[in-house]
Amino acid sequence: MKEFFDVVIVGGGMVGAAIACGLGASPLKVAVIENSPPTPFVADQPHDLRVSALSIASKNILETVGAWEGVGSRRLCPFRRMRVWETAGDTEFCSDDINYPELGYIVENRVTQLALLERLQAFDNIELICPETIEKINYCPGKPSELVLGDGRVLSAKVLVAADGAQSRVRQIVGLGVTSWDYQQHALVIYIETAYGQQDITWQRFVPSGPQAFLPLPGHYGSIVWYNSPDEVARLKSLSPEALKNELMAAFPDCLGEVKAVLGTASFPLKRQHAQNYVKPGVALVGDAAHTINPLAGQGVNIGLLDAAALAEVLVDAAGKGLEISDMSVLKRYEQMRRSENLKMMTVMDVFYQVFSNEVLPIKFLRNLGLGLAGRIAPAKNKVMRGAMGLEGKLPKLAQGEPIV
Repeated sequence: MKEFFDVVIVGGGMVGAAIACGLGASPLKVAVIENSPPTPFVADQPHDLRVSALSIASKNILETVGAWEGVGSRRLCPFRRMRVWETAGDTEFCSDDINYPELGYIVENRVTQLALLERLQAFDNIELICPETIEKINYCPGKPSELVLGDGRVLSAKVLVAADGAQSRVRQIVGLGVTSWDYQQHALVIYIETAYGQQDITWQRFVPSGPQAFLPLPGHYGSIVWYNSPDEVARLKSLSPEALKNELMAAFPDCLGEVKAVLGTASFPLKRQHAQNYVKPGVALVGDAAHTINPLAGQGVNIGLLDAAALAEVLVDAAGKGLEISDMSVLKRYEQMRRSENLKMMTVMDVFYQVFSNEVLPIKFLRNLGLGLAGRIAPAKNKVMRGAMGLEGKLPKLAQGEPIV
């Protein structure tokens, strides 16, 4: 027997779950389908390798939909300072300069996902279907989509939301194309125990082989991101923990301090991908299904959560006005809110990547000069900080801390 929903979200990760929470307590009937539930959180377990630097805008979204308490009650690490440098150019940003207590928070992805999934189950208009697989998706423009689940249930959706990642099955089925290219570089993520106590700074140093970054974690721990060629990342990843620790101590700056132990590693290729359109009649792409971005400034999850906030706002607003939420006139508003903003961020990251990976002397001089000026000119420095905090550009209401329901 067919079950009818206004919105079916495919993917219950951070972005998909955030959309559902944004639609909580609205008149819309919502289903979230996720095939792999996150493992429960235990306070004394090791940190996950997958972490994100959540911006202030992302915190506002999570707080406004009621999920931030679930993050804070588990585990997070606030950071107040951000340092960027190479050779002569060096600048440090501090939240005190713009009268904010923090610039952002390092949070394990699973912690954010758990907090959102926990929150969405408090809403009567949302059904979490997890764990569950999708056997078939039938899409015909102008008609509700049909999803046949592994357990035999058939769902009908006025709006089908693709929150199912970079290799989005929904995106492929509905025929939304992407433009993509590889950066010919991989990132090695290394979970370490440090001699320092909990730190309040995230930093990134640029060297000819690629950036070296540090993200603080709660307690005596940190996450290292080491960008390098695919072959070098493969070599580093194959080393024993002790040998990799020695490589870190030799290659990284003194501010890393003593690495007491390497506790885990993971790696991934750097790739840019952007959907040519975010919407079709009755379909919307969000998060990695719509875009993947160079991770240099850690903005991937943040722009995905801004997508979630914008789509929830558009759907709630349309429903409140009695409009058909599947119409292109409605869904295009979401695309107009987010695609140009995301493209702008992706372009800035690409320029940043190209400039800092270039060893031509005039470019090296200009980038060092630029870093120095960014650190000394207050308006420029403040704009950089506000950009990193997600507070620049056109923001959805949830990102400004304004409820939409």
